[in-house]
Formats: sequence, C-alpha cells, structure tokens
Amino acid sequence: MRWTQIYIPTLREDPAEAELISHKLLLRAGFMRKVTAGVYNYLPLMQRVLHKISNITREEMNRAGALEVTMPVLHPAEVWQASGRWDVVGKEQMRLKDRHQRDLVLGGTHEEIITTLIKGELRSYRQLPLNMYQIQVKFRDEIRPRFGLMRGREFIMKDAYSFDRDEEGLKIAYQKMVDAYFRIFRRCGFDIRKVESDTGQMGGTGAHEFMVVVDTEGGENTIFYCDKCEYAANQDKATFISDQPDERENEKLPLEEVHTPDRKTIEEVTDFLKLPAERLVKTLLYRADDQIVAALIRGDRQINEIKLKNESGCLELEMADAPTVQSITGSEVGFAGPCDLKRVKFFLDEEVSKMANFVTGANKTDYHYKNVNAGRDFRVDHITDLKLAEGGERCPHCEKGSLKTDRGIEVGNTFMLGTKYSEALKAYFVDADGKDKPFVMGSYGVGITRTAQAVAERFNDKYGIIWPKSIAPFGIVITPTNYQDEKLKEIADQIHGELEKKGLEVILDDRDERAGVKFNDADLIGFPLRVTVGERGLAKGQVEVKVRRTGEVTSMDLDPAADKIAEIYDRID
Repeated sequence: MRWTQIYIPTLREDPAEAELISHKLLLRAGFMRKVTAGVYNYLPLMQRVLHKISNITREEMNRAGALEVTMPVLHPAEVWQASGRWDVVGKEQMRLKDRHQRDLVLGGTHEEIITTLIKGELRSYRQLPLNMYQIQVKFRDEIRPRFGLMRGREFIMKDAYSFDRDEEGLKIAYQKMVDAYFRIFRRCGFDIRKVESDTGQMGGTGAHEFMVVVDTEGGENTIFYCDKCEYAANQDKATFISDQPDERENEKLPLEEVHTPDRKTIEEVTDFLKLPAERLVKTLLYRADDQIVAALIRGDRQINEIKLKNESGCLELEMADAPTVQSITGSEVGFAGPCDLKRVKFFLDEEVSKMANFVTGANKTDYHYKNVNAGRDFRVDHITDLKLAEGGERCPHCEKGSLKTDRGIEVGNTFMLGTKYSEALKAYFVDADGKDKPFVMGSYGVGITRTAQAVAERFNDKYGIIWPKSIAPFGIVITPTNYQDEKLKEIADQIHGELEKKGLEVILDDRDERAGVKFNDADLIGFPLRVTVGERGLAKGQVEVKVRRTGEVTSMDLDPAADKIAEIYDRID
C-alpha cells in the first residue's frame, strides 16, 4: 500500500473537543472524525484496526465453540417490555416510533432478541449447550457522551449468549468465555484484570468486568484488589472487612440536643464538638422512584449509590433536592438526622448498626443530637453494606491482605444471567424427565471500538500512539526522506515490494513532504517498525530500521535488507 492511495488526514494540533490522550491521538492521527456527540466516522486506518480486533475476537469465540450469527439492530418494544427492562434501562435506551406509531428500540444489547429466537427453535435438552455470538453496532443514549469511543452513543461490540440445562452447565460455559477473553486481550497486546462487578441493568446472579489498567485520566473505573489473594472488584461491587468495634452492649447514654450554629459539614461539626468523624453518622436523603429513603453511614465514609439503589430495589435513585430535604426534616440542608424523621425508609450501613451513642443531625436548623442509638431513637428498616470501598482496608476474601487500587478501562464483561430472561420470556426446553425447564443463560460482551481506544490510552508517548503489532493498521512504514530522488525512490519501492511478497503489511510513504513531517506522522500513527531510506545511509549502502516501542535503531546493508527487516519485525511485540 502507498500512502497516497489511502486517506490519512493527520492533524498538527490537539482538537479542542478531546480530553483524553487517546481521544486526542486518534483524532490527530487520522483514525476517526466526529459526526455528533458520541458518534464517529471510522477512517481507513481505524477500520483496519477494528477489523483486526474483530478477527481476533471471532477466532477466539469460534475456538471456544460459539457460533456466529447476526441479529437485528431494530427491536420491537414488546420484547423489552416482556423482559421487564423497558422501564429499567429507561433513558439510556435509544427509542423511536415507526410510521404506525409503534415503539421500537435501537439495540444496545440482545438478551431479549436471542432468547426469543431460541424460544422458538430449541425444545430438547439434547440440543444444549449452545452459545451464539455476533459482532455488531450498538446504541446507547449516554447522558454525557465524551471521551471519544469510551462513552459513545454508537459503538461496535461483540455480544455472546450461552444456553444451558442447569447452573453447572452455565459455570462451564462462563469459564470458557473467561478463558477466551484472556486470550483475546493478550493477543491485542495487553494484560487484563478480571474484577467482580455489579450486575446492574442486566440482572443475574454474578458478573465480572475485564479491565485494562492505566495511569491516565482514561482510567474511568477504580479497581480494588488484594495484595495477598486474587480478590478484585470494581468500585461499584468492592467490599472490605471493617474494624468497627461492636458497641451495642455499651451503656446507652441519654439523647442530648446540642446547639451547632452554622455547622453543617462533617468537618465543621466534628471540629466544633471535638469528636472524630467516625463518631458522626450522616443521614443522606434520596428519592427512590416515588418514595424518600434515608441512608445512614459513618461520617468518614462515602456512600455507594449503586449498593443503595440495589438494596432499595428502585429504578431511579437521585439525591433529594433542597426543598424536599426541608419538607421532610423541617430544617435547612445539613441538619438531617434519623430521630423523629417521618415518611422515610431507613437503610443503615452495617458499621452504623454496631455503633452506640453517635452524633446525627437533629432535623432542626443549627442543632445536632448526641448519644443517638439505633432501635431506641429511631427504627431500623434495613441493615446492609452501603459504603464505597477504600484502599488500605482489609480484604473481604482472605481477611489478611490489604486492598490496593488502580485505575482501569472496561473492555469486556461477563454475566451469569441464570433464568432471568428465559422465565420472563417463557423460553423453556424439555429435560430428560420430560418436564419443561427454563434455559440457564449467560451473556458476554467485548467492546471492539472501546478496545481500540483503550490500547491507544495504554500505549502512547509524547510522539503518538504505539500500536501492538497484532492490531496495528500497518506493521511497517517505509519512509524515503525524498521520494522525488530517483535513487531513494528505487530502493524504497524495491524494499516495499519485497516485504509485501513476504506477506507483511507495509505502507510506503510516497508523499512529496519533508522528512521531518513523515517521521512525525509515522510516530503519531504508531506503526511498529519504521524503515528510513535516506541519502546519508544510502551513501554507505545502508537503510535504517527503528522499533517504535523501544526506539531501538539498527542500520543494515541494502542487499539482505528485506530479510533482516522481516527478522526484526518478527521479534517485536
């Protein structure tokens, strides 16, 4: 391939729209262009990268025994309503109406469609297990589509769905997919970390995310992992063992109202009362669908809203606004407490349930209560874990290790769906005893476009992207410093032809540009290997080869140059 035969519109400056380094680089290097918020054109270089990631994914899915299909992007609303997810997914779902005013969905995932398909096709346990997958465009109406392909409204994903007779079969299918994911991402050039995750809108009995660890702003998720065992979870799911002492047998002191003028924040109240933050309990009011709930956690902790949402069973959870807080508590914001609080349901973090004689707001402007005790001074509706995990706490799995943190980008996920969809959509098979049973399902996704940007976020330097060889748009770029010079042109064309005959993906930079421009573009785009054909080297009968990842430079004689270039290329990652 020649550079002048392909469209590569590189930019010299960072686009104003981009925040992440990977987003900036993919735009600057001519891989993609924005159409509208969260929607992009994939240009020729990106198309080559996406094809390679898709082919790696396809090969590993086939190797794991999954069968490729293609399902529609356009879904009838009825199947989403039947599964119960029409209301659960809500505003994130791209919806439209046809000319007959029937509701339709642009699919963001295909559990409903695949279950409906299998429901009409499979009847006997003898037809199981089965795993089907597709690689297809998906849609999600992100509230803040930003960060390029990380939070797109239109994206490419591989989604697979397994059907088994029982939970044991699901475990086997699930592990096959986990193993396939490790192979996929290893072939794409990076190590991956599997972490426990919340099942969220998908539902089911368990889930994992597959994270690329990065130390940049692109690390949108906090990962917690143990320094002594294999425990790992994302921030939504992570827990820890609290060393909160059990004070429930302590003497219950009389409730005492304390004047705390203009002290609203934890810092202000603890400083005024000369108490540590762990002796205070925050009362956080939320609107959970059509009811108000109060979440109580220690003053030095942060609430995990995902855990609260799951525990309350609501579809929509949002912090109560100031008028609602004032209506419920009768006070200004900052003085809410559980005592005498009416019309709310209480959710206590398990640490709070063990505390005695703690401090809360008094539901009275400029006042707090001391010596508050759950059960005596207010009722307890639910006790659960509501805290965000913190680094340094004790591992909940081995109980000996300490939790460490990293930042990560999710590129894949797996869900143990169980019978959630098959029961809702009445998808049954006949077992060996002649009885109808629901299919036991799993769901497995790989973000194709997300993986491409995650690689660019993980592998780059001040000059540009550093693509792993397996998914680079071209493996080798040949850069004659002056393609108008007949001798340089002849040698560059010769090496280009010889490398192509060896089956290597090579691009010849035949532009009439200065050498510096060509070198900068080659580094910006991130070709794994650059071959420079220049006057100075040619005077010695040599060309120069540079490995993009390491910067290693080798000069070699012209005669066996193509063979030696191929050898160097074979050795790089």
